Amino acid sequence: MFEKIWKQTTKDDPPVASPPAAEVEPRAAAAGPASGGPAPASAPASAPAPAPAPSGTLEERAVAAIKECYDPEIPVNIHDLGLIYGVDVSPEGQVKVTMTLTAPNCPAAQSLPLDVQSRVEAVEGVKSVEVEVVFDPPWTPDKMNDAAKLAMNIL
Repeated sequence: MFEKIWKQTTKDDPPVASPPAAEVEPRAAAAGPASGGPAPASAPASAPAPAPAPSGTLEERAVAAIKECYDPEIPVNIHDLGLIYGVDVSPEGQVKVTMTLTAPNCPAAQSLPLDVQSRVEAVEGVKSVEVEVVFDPPWTPDKMNDAAKLAMNIL
């Protein structure tokens, strides 16, 4: 059986012709709702639900956004890991995040602060974001919350 399959796929066999793209597209379009045919499989059955209105204070929403940032080497978000020392929000929507890294030579030293900044900037109501990386006090494992310690099998 293997020989038969191999023989069918050798370079001596004639190439298999496929229909040109121009022939395929009109047929797919003709089957759409405009012609009374069924909707394409990729079309959603109904419109997506609207996004829920933001809840909580601007600071709570900024912290929630920060909790979506992960150190690439550790399976715990950087907030639970204890890398966030402070989130200050002004009434005008200016956010200042003070954070640290697990070590000054951390491989994510460039990417983590940028990830924090971009995620917090995406929060509705935030006008500007400043991320300050500090190393004093230095990060230690005791800065992790219990959920992070449990995830890392430290607790």
